[in-house]
Amino acid sequence: MSEKGSGKSKKRSSNEISGVDKFNAADFARSAALEDAKNEKYVGQLISIETDDDHVATYLFEAFLPGYVGWRWAVTVAKVDATSDATICDVVLLPGTGALLAPDWIPYSSRITAEDVGVGTIVPTAPDDARLVPASSVLPGDEELDLHELFELGAGRLRVLSIEGRDQAAKRWIEGDRGPNAPIAQYAPKNCGSCGFYLPIAGSFRQAFGVCANAISPEDARVVSVNHGCGAHSEAIN
Repeated sequence: MSEKGSGKSKKRSSNEISGVDKFNAADFARSAALEDAKNEKYVGQLISIETDDDHVATYLFEAFLPGYVGWRWAVTVAKVDATSDATICDVVLLPGTGALLAPDWIPYSSRITAEDVGVGTIVPTAPDDARLVPASSVLPGDEELDLHELFELGAGRLRVLSIEGRDQAAKRWIEGDRGPNAPIAQYAPKNCGSCGFYLPIAGSFRQAFGVCANAISPEDARVVSVNHGCGAHSEAIN
């Protein structure tokens, strides 16, 4: 155990160490850990010895490296037979129970947000993006489509929104600041669908979303749901 992160360790008795040192190589393994650590203050006491078979054993030592709370030096030692000398196979750092670990790595493409896209920023779309499908493979049989929606099959475009892509967008817009549950919509006199400044968008979203064209509305030039609303409704007349 460390004392206030000083790197010093309380002495462990032999019966506190898990495993049997059948190779009698604990000091040898510790010297390998010290060589890798470059400073003895980073290597603590022997914690355990794990034996894989008759020829390989792994020695675990406390690690006091900055930023590696709860980690262990793992030194793997091998012996060809009972009379041969022990040799070092590997020296690595391994996390112990409750060790401080870095968060799982998330690709940049999965972390990027609208705020990250500025003037001159290029954000490539993956060829296998589930939100898109080739325009040539979207068929009317995929779902019920009217004439307005059929235009969405992609004249002049290589890819168009897939059903999954449309579902994601609809969910995001409905649950966002321009959906029916936004605070401004709760106090609106009427919803956007009955407003003269509401312009339904083309395609399969026509029945559910439109664009606000009221210059004095906070939603001007933004996509709003048909059941959204604000105080600048065209029929909000005194």
